[in-house]
Amino acid sequence: MEKILDNVGYDVDCNSHSSVVTKNYQHVLALAFAVKEINGNSQILPNTTLGFHIFDSYFVAKGTYHATLLLMSTAERFVPNYKCDTQNNLIAVIGGLDPLTSLHAATVLDIYKIPQLTYGPAPIMHDKTPGLSFYQMVPQEALQYEGILSLLLHFGWTWIGLLMMDLENGEQFVQKVVPMFSSSGICFAIIERVPKLTFITEAKDLLQECAKIHDKVMRSKANVIILYGESYAMLFFRWFPYLSEEEEMGEEARGKVWIMTAQMELTSVVYQRTWDTQIIHGALSFAIHSNSLPEFHKFLEHISPSTTNGDYFIKDFWQQAFACVLPSTVTNGVDQEICTGEENLEMLPTPFFEMSMTGHSYCIYNAVYAMAHAVHAMFSSRLNSRFMVDNRKLPFQNPQLWQVHHFLRSLSFNNSAGDKVSFNQKGELEAGLDIINWVVSPNQSFHKVKVGRMDPQTSSNQLFTFHEDAITWHKWFNQARPISLCSEKCNPGSSKKVKEGEPFCCYDCIPCPEGKISDKTDMSDCSTCSDQTYPNKNHDLCIPKEISFLSFEEPVGISLALSALSCSSVTVLVLLTFVKNHNTPIVKANNRQLSYTLLLSLLLCFLSALLFIGQPQKVTCILRQTAFGIVFSVAVSCVLAKTLTVVLAFMATKPGSRMRKWVGKRLANSIVLSCSLIQGGICIVWLAISPPLPEADIHSMAEQIILGCNEGSVTMFYCVLGFIGFLAIASFTLAFLARKLPDTFNEAKFITFSMLVFCSVWLSFVPTYLSTKGKYMVAVEIFSILASSAGLLACIFSPKCYIILLKPELNKREQLIRRTD
Repeated sequence: MEKILDNVGYDVDCNSHSSVVTKNYQHVLALAFAVKEINGNSQILPNTTLGFHIFDSYFVAKGTYHATLLLMSTAERFVPNYKCDTQNNLIAVIGGLDPLTSLHAATVLDIYKIPQLTYGPAPIMHDKTPGLSFYQMVPQEALQYEGILSLLLHFGWTWIGLLMMDLENGEQFVQKVVPMFSSSGICFAIIERVPKLTFITEAKDLLQECAKIHDKVMRSKANVIILYGESYAMLFFRWFPYLSEEEEMGEEARGKVWIMTAQMELTSVVYQRTWDTQIIHGALSFAIHSNSLPEFHKFLEHISPSTTNGDYFIKDFWQQAFACVLPSTVTNGVDQEICTGEENLEMLPTPFFEMSMTGHSYCIYNAVYAMAHAVHAMFSSRLNSRFMVDNRKLPFQNPQLWQVHHFLRSLSFNNSAGDKVSFNQKGELEAGLDIINWVVSPNQSFHKVKVGRMDPQTSSNQLFTFHEDAITWHKWFNQARPISLCSEKCNPGSSKKVKEGEPFCCYDCIPCPEGKISDKTDMSDCSTCSDQTYPNKNHDLCIPKEISFLSFEEPVGISLALSALSCSSVTVLVLLTFVKNHNTPIVKANNRQLSYTLLLSLLLCFLSALLFIGQPQKVTCILRQTAFGIVFSVAVSCVLAKTLTVVLAFMATKPGSRMRKWVGKRLANSIVLSCSLIQGGICIVWLAISPPLPEADIHSMAEQIILGCNEGSVTMFYCVLGFIGFLAIASFTLAFLARKLPDTFNEAKFITFSMLVFCSVWLSFVPTYLSTKGKYMVAVEIFSILASSAGLLACIFSPKCYIILLKPELNKREQLIRRTD
């Protein structure tokens, strides 16, 4: 194959006005190192030699256009649009750090379909055409946005500042990140644009404007500031500590956490050699991922003006970096130190030069290898497609520049450091970003500590990895995690209330209202506990509600149960006393069967109260009200029958009275039976329509779940009580009317008093029951049952027991029959 010399054009931004940015000289050396490695590798482009030309654009569009045209002409003659050199073929251009440099070069290169590989931010293309040949050797810009956001969220920094260069890329950065960050709960305390210096006469105005920005940034409560700018932005940022308009903002100025984007490097020009670098101590920056290349370090060790030929940058670099004059350039009257020849790159401080390959240099290194692999693939493809015609080999034609694009787009290889190099469909390098912590030493040197990674080629949960323990913060923070908040975090038990007229990150903390809690910090609103829980005193925790019901274990339950059993025992004793003395006149005087029935019903009334104690079950809920209603109806109907018997008996003693036929056991039994059947019918209807069922009341008491019985139909419940009340009033009325009958029938007086007690108890029950909550409602009903039953027992049977037990001489027929004169 014919030997071809391929020229790779390189547009390096080495100079900033009259001062050399010495650190960018590594970009030149990275290009030279990559070309040297490829030319020495027989596996890539055999029989082909790579060469290169380097031009400086000086950040000026005119310079960029001129340099681009020079790349496409011969070294000896400048003839635009003509190819005068058939030996050296231009196949690609590596653009500059400044996106405008790449954009200006692209307008010329695109005419000839020459690919351009850039290692700076992508230029903003307002009228970009699909064929514009950009290949970005840096990861896509959106990855930096995600990385900065992940960093802010990791540390909980929600009140930040943004400082950027007043350029198109800076405006695009603002338009992208402000809504993106705001949607994640981050607010911007300040957004400041640093004007770009265009003429030397504007320097004073620029410094005054920067001084105002400096004071505003340092006074801000935001401890985290994002810096976005081009590669030379750090030169302006180095002025920051010296620009304050306020005297007190000097060495004691508060520290900040600076977060810088990938295109920014700590660079210095000659006059900044002794400037303080403490302002960037503890800064975090995103850097283009790079790996160590030991051979590059060895390559740099042999770089010097005496050993390097054809490098037109090394003289200016060497003299400004080492602050000396090369002997070959010494003229009379030069009052500068002469270089001794003992200088080497390792002696330079980090802001002036680094011995390890920087991210930008790594991109240039990969760009050269990418072009070499693409051209190698193109040549291999053409070799495979040769064919024979009449046993003759067709001549090999030189490749066309537009053919290189196809091989670049499909490119994929591993470089010498083991990193994969390939492009996505947009022509962007598929690579990640490193997160770097800048640590400045007391002697003003600094070193970079890798503390994290943004790797889009891993799973989503490992996209952002970070090692917080490896970070060294600015001394102002005393090595504690910095806080950057507009308002202090709201503790659990309170919620945020945004201050009127301020960003949503600025708020007051208000306590949660009754019934609500917040169990996390910075809650936007307090939440309601579930039905089974309630807020604690601090309103930061939901506590399970206590299960509440009237049990046999608690004092009230025990007292009521003992009272019911005691009354039941007394009733049994009274019943036994009456059975033992069933033939005595006082027992037989008022229908002893009716007395037995009344005593048995009172016994059941006392025992029915026990159904109301204990955890409600379906059976107990059905039985408690129905049993209470029926047995009470039997008891009150017995009292009614007794009263009516007294009245009828008195009326039957009158001569010619027709009431004699009604006097007897038949009437009393009929009254008891009919009243009981009516009440039983009401209870059956109740159970058929809407029976009582167990329920858990979660609303009546804030801290308790009350287990009780839902009465089902409240109407039927009050019908049961109403019927008992009707019988009681009827009995009271008849007894009251018969109270003045002759002493022979004086039991009506005791019935009157017993009904008075009974009615008083149940009339007071209704308001008390309705005004009581929880298990004490049940206790009120039990008390009413026991009190009314005890009233009947005491008022009706205690006089008889008194005579039977203590005054047996009065228990004679002649004592009971008293005739009046």
